[in-house]
Amino acid sequence: MKEFFSYFLNKSDQVGELLLQHLGLTIAAVIVAILVGVPLGILITRKKKLATPILGIANVIQAIPSLALLGFLIPVIGIGSTPAIVMVFLYSLLPIVKNTYTGLKNINPDMIEAAKGMGLTGRQTLQMVQLPLALPVIMAGIRIAAVTAVGLMTIAAFIGAGGLGYLVFTGVQRVDNYMILSGAIPACILALIMDYIIGKIEEAVVPEGIKANGNKVRKTRKRRKRRSDKQRKAALVTATVLVITIAVGTVGYKINGKENTLVIGSKNYSEQLILGNMFATLVEKNTDIKVERKLNLGGSSVIWEAMKSGDVDMYVEYTGTGLVSIMQRDPINDSEKTYNIVKDYFHKEYGIEWLDPLGFNNTYVLAVRQDTAENYNLKTTSDLAKISDKLILGCTMEFSDRDDGYKGLKKLYNTNFKSLKPVDGGLRYTAVNNKESDVIDAFSTDGLLKAFNLKTLEDDKHFFPPYYAVPIVRQDALEKYPELKELLNKLEGQINDDVMRELNYKVDKLGEEPRDVAENFLKEKGLIK
Repeated sequence: MKEFFSYFLNKSDQVGELLLQHLGLTIAAVIVAILVGVPLGILITRKKKLATPILGIANVIQAIPSLALLGFLIPVIGIGSTPAIVMVFLYSLLPIVKNTYTGLKNINPDMIEAAKGMGLTGRQTLQMVQLPLALPVIMAGIRIAAVTAVGLMTIAAFIGAGGLGYLVFTGVQRVDNYMILSGAIPACILALIMDYIIGKIEEAVVPEGIKANGNKVRKTRKRRKRRSDKQRKAALVTATVLVITIAVGTVGYKINGKENTLVIGSKNYSEQLILGNMFATLVEKNTDIKVERKLNLGGSSVIWEAMKSGDVDMYVEYTGTGLVSIMQRDPINDSEKTYNIVKDYFHKEYGIEWLDPLGFNNTYVLAVRQDTAENYNLKTTSDLAKISDKLILGCTMEFSDRDDGYKGLKKLYNTNFKSLKPVDGGLRYTAVNNKESDVIDAFSTDGLLKAFNLKTLEDDKHFFPPYYAVPIVRQDALEKYPELKELLNKLEGQINDDVMRELNYKVDKLGEEPRDVAENFLKEKGLIK
């Protein structure tokens, strides 16, 4: 516990910054959900034919896995805060719409008849009778939505929107429990604080004398009613200002910020974070170009969609990924031929330039614990295939479904593992270390191979294609910044397999920051001062 507090204090500045991002994103999503959800709830109480389809749609949205929903949103509205807010807004609709509908529907009909008998119009009845009576139920829905939104917003880090999820995802990738807790604990506390604050708001805006069941109302003094009205108006004005501010800020960024900025992205593991920071620092220190770092953007499909849409201007891709995953071609073992094919195709089809390779080949390897290798005398993948029915494969989810991964491996080597347990990122290292699995897929430059002292097996049939790391840049960015290509190519051949593995080890095992590791490497090479 003492070690964690020490770790947390060292990360306090970063945690504070990410906490503010998380709070801002959550509030924005919940406010939009309130502004849309409450009117929708009112609408379906009056237009009863709409109740079933609208509640049905809200239920269907709630049933869609959050990552799947993000996957649908990215091609439409890109990456960053906008899709994160939209995703959480959609998930927040159901409790708000449903509670508004339920609160209004369950009001004692005699109360409404009494209001009509007093000569109140439909609008006056809604404002002066129905909404005050239903407000406790509506506020309960808002509280549920707000608390849930805090947890959901951790996924925002997956698409570069920031927030506390950055620490959680990065901690999982690095197998760093302290980092995971540094993101998870503040998120839990934030959820409790949100619930408490909304509870206090509920006490302030709900007129006195109204019970939660909405069936009994006492007369209140005019002074308290006026104060309640003022509070509700103030809350509405505040919400409107916040929404307008967010909208203007988003539009302003799209119009001004992106046009004058080079956006450098990366995938969501240590090697990519190091390389993304390396190129960002290289550009910042040697040019006047303004750089935005959109790092930790999930897997290959996420960052590729961002690149195609123009939300990202450059990132480091691998030749094998370009050929097999993006182009949907069969693997080729000739590294030079692979590079030439992807370079030509991406230039013609997407207006994206593959620059010069960095020098290392981050291809797939299969790895086992040292005791497993000794027990079965494992040196090659063919050795593994012979006894695979006795072992559990704990590979990444991406590897389990790729033709250049498990599917193709099974066909060529005739492997037949006892069971297949796909997991995410760094969790596969934890699983193999805890003997929950016996074999994992890894990248040849993974620092965690060294950290966990795993034995890598020779791909004796040369199944895995070459995965040479290459910076890829949008052609419009190269045209806008003519000096960029020559500068980025200064890293050509500067990083071999051993060097990249050591850089990854500094992050994964020694706990150094990817940005610091990248900057120190550039200084050693004399590329920055």
